[in-house]
Amino acid sequence: MNDVTVNLAKGASRRFQQITQFIAPISLLSLVSIATLLQPSFLSINNIQDILTQAAPLALVVLGQAFVILVRGLDLSVASLMASAAVLATAFNATSDAMIPVIFLVTIVASACVGLINGLLVTKRNVSPFLATLAMMIVLQGIRFYYTQGAPSGSLPEGFRVLGAGRLTGIPVNMLVFFLFFFILGWLLHKSSFGRRVYITGGNPKSANLVGIYADRVIIICYVISSLMAGISGLILVGFVGTVDNWVGRGYEIDSIVACVLGGIMLNGGKGTLWGAVTGALILILMFNIVIILGLPVQAQLIIKGIIIIFVAGLFSRSIQT
Repeated sequence: MNDVTVNLAKGASRRFQQITQFIAPISLLSLVSIATLLQPSFLSINNIQDILTQAAPLALVVLGQAFVILVRGLDLSVASLMASAAVLATAFNATSDAMIPVIFLVTIVASACVGLINGLLVTKRNVSPFLATLAMMIVLQGIRFYYTQGAPSGSLPEGFRVLGAGRLTGIPVNMLVFFLFFFILGWLLHKSSFGRRVYITGGNPKSANLVGIYADRVIIICYVISSLMAGISGLILVGFVGTVDNWVGRGYEIDSIVACVLGGIMLNGGKGTLWGAVTGALILILMFNIVIILGLPVQAQLIIKGIIIIFVAGLFSRSIQT
């Protein structure tokens, strides 16, 4: 391949990436316009508050999933971890809000352990991210069903209900939690030296090692972050739902991956932003709301999700070719 061909290929790749950066925000604005036309009250304060309340748990998971995908990984265990966190929270059978910090602490420690194991399997045992996190998903499901015998029970402090569905001066409390982690993780990824290591590792792990970056350590930390976000999201979601079952967060593993890639995070690592990933999550939530507005059956959400995956896969394939 001569120099002219190489330069043309690089130029085409850059132009394609520039175009894909605008797909998510344009799609989001288009969906808002469509929803408003279908239902004029869509932009009412109450409806926006409801949408943000629904979006917060998924958006939290997306934050963690983004870190993993940026280092060329996937985390299929997030949904199972969310359900396990919900079951763990009710296992205390607590009614006092004074127990909430304890429940959070135990959940954070347990979630960090899950992420650590995922990261070690991927880096030290060279297990593919797909198989490592799939195995973890199954293990967590088995432990959960063994403990609950298929029928989870227990109580939660009332504070969880406030955390999951409450509002503070009109703003959903769970969205405030999301904003807190969005700013913390956004700074970590886009402003700190660790964030630069994440992008370098995702771009080329071997090159990262050559320049003195411990790529394995970076990857492990990213898996821990993903699990932490999933565990916290599980606690928030159980507060939003008000009851716990063995399938809290079901489907979030696929939704979070689709949201990240739809928001511009490349599956081959090293490219993308947290803002783009969160935009992808909002796109999914809006699509599901439009399905409800149109009065379509819930199964239509699966069809739409499948179409989105095909579309995203096409974009990813195109980015590789260019």
